[in-house]
Amino acid sequence: MIRAVVFDVGECLVDEAREYGSWADRLGVPRHTFAAMSGAVIAQGRDYRDVFQEFEPEFDLSEQREARAVAGQPERFDESDLYPDVRPALAALREAGPWLGIAGNQTVRVGGILRKLFTRDVDLFGTLDDWGGSKPDPEFFVRVAEAVPHTPGEILCVGDRIDNDLKPAVAAGMPTALIRRGPWETIRWGTDEAKTPSTFRVEVTPRSRISTEPIGARDSTWVLAASTPTDNTNAPEGAPR
Repeated sequence: MIRAVVFDVGECLVDEAREYGSWADRLGVPRHTFAAMSGAVIAQGRDYRDVFQEFEPEFDLSEQREARAVAGQPERFDESDLYPDVRPALAALREAGPWLGIAGNQTVRVGGILRKLFTRDVDLFGTLDDWGGSKPDPEFFVRVAEAVPHTPGEILCVGDRIDNDLKPAVAAGMPTALIRRGPWETIRWGTDEAKTPSTFRVEVTPRSRISTEPIGARDSTWVLAASTPTDNTNAPEGAPR
């Protein structure tokens, strides 16, 4: 039975196209070229930070983030960067009653933006700067479990990455929903790796939006309506198999 839903941030709630475009501009690389290199790095199973080092071998993302902030160009996003289904989905979930959270590998600056955007929508904000750790470190998911007032088996983790979001959540005993958008799962969606760890797979097309509806009238299980359950034995009670 799912009693809480915890969302990842980038490419789950937030379209990061503008942010990555700004990095391409800072590196002096055409945005299309930067995007193509990103896809190649993801397809090869490499760390996304390798993209930057392909263009500038000594590039340090943390240092460059600080340099951008000092120069008056910090990380930023606003309402216009949210995927269009985010507000309706969160509103429906809030009305339905499950406990809601947002947790991701964001800096303190982005954490501040998230709090301004979603203060009325969710019960928890957790970032790497808040907790001193980042996904996929198992400790990050220990912190999630500690912060949510339900057992791990009742916490649905929603994310767009197998490596960062789903595998460590499953290892922590949590059901998961893999959402197909953003570069990672657009590239990996059809692979066996993308099919096995998730309890639910949420496929979003340009003509569809994510909404929420109950699964099983006799319990309080809520998941994203566009999702389909996998054969994973961790599927929550009441969910179709």
